[in-house]
Amino acid sequence: MIDVPISALEVAVVESGTRGVETLRDTAAFARSLELLGYHRIWYAEHHHSPAIGAFPPVVLIAHAAASTSAIRLGSGGVLAPNHAPITLAEQFGTLAALHPDRIDLGIGRGPGTFDEATARELRRGAGPATDAQYQDDVAAILSFLVDEVALGPLPEPWLLCSSTAGAALAARLGLPIAVAHHIQPDNTFTVLERYRASFVPSRWCERPRVVVCVETICAETEEEAAWRAGPMDVVKAGLLKGLSEIPFPTPADAATHPFTAEERQALAGFRAQQACGTPEAVVRRLAQLATETGADELMLTTPVYDLDARVRSYGLIKKHCETTKAP
Repeated sequence: MIDVPISALEVAVVESGTRGVETLRDTAAFARSLELLGYHRIWYAEHHHSPAIGAFPPVVLIAHAAASTSAIRLGSGGVLAPNHAPITLAEQFGTLAALHPDRIDLGIGRGPGTFDEATARELRRGAGPATDAQYQDDVAAILSFLVDEVALGPLPEPWLLCSSTAGAALAARLGLPIAVAHHIQPDNTFTVLERYRASFVPSRWCERPRVVVCVETICAETEEEAAWRAGPMDVVKAGLLKGLSEIPFPTPADAATHPFTAEERQALAGFRAQQACGTPEAVVRRLAQLATETGADELMLTTPVYDLDARVRSYGLIKKHCETTKAP
């Protein structure tokens, strides 16, 4: 049984054989579906220059989903501070929070959102990667602008995305809640949490440590179907292992014939063992285990599968199993 709220991270996969406009159309349908299923929040990730993931600004996706729903929380997971002027992010998310009170989250991350160096430089108008000091200054400036400059009324809830102890230390010092990228760097999760909780300083934003753990989660009626659904993302990950970032998101049928090397299969199996993939019973058991082991206040599931219906079905199966296994 999972006794913490469950949310979703949407990465806006552009499926092979489709166009980005179709992915955009699906985002509103996805948000409405998860609201009906009772999920707590949806966050949207910032990505650039990838054939597998749409370069759709989170702030636009949030506004679109907010107009299509009525209660579910919506936010960024995350907007990447080095790519934006702090005051611009404060204005954008302050406006969203004023339009949709008590529903908007501002999740802030550090990475460039792309593996392509030229694209990263374009995003930063020719500048190189942000230093630790620059990133820390940007985060502090965003928070300051939210309070002192925007002041439209209800504020968005700020979060810091973390996959390293440096991010955990910054979140702890600023008194921010954190979202831990277990779906990206699972080997770092427990070290990040230990550093964060040990160093946390209460603030106006957060009185105590608050943790969301993000988990790659693929659920289907059978283990075989879940593995089949996981195939397309496995192809993308295998490409990244080789340093190839421009890998399209294939169909499950195409992924099933992909010639993985023995080393890739071993790496993918090791990664999947730390996530949650399988039948509803197995997935909910694994998620409950992660919630207990990490002490998470909330779990955020990311489900990078081909086909909107299959993605919604995965979330629906998890919710249904949670409901049927609730204690009387």
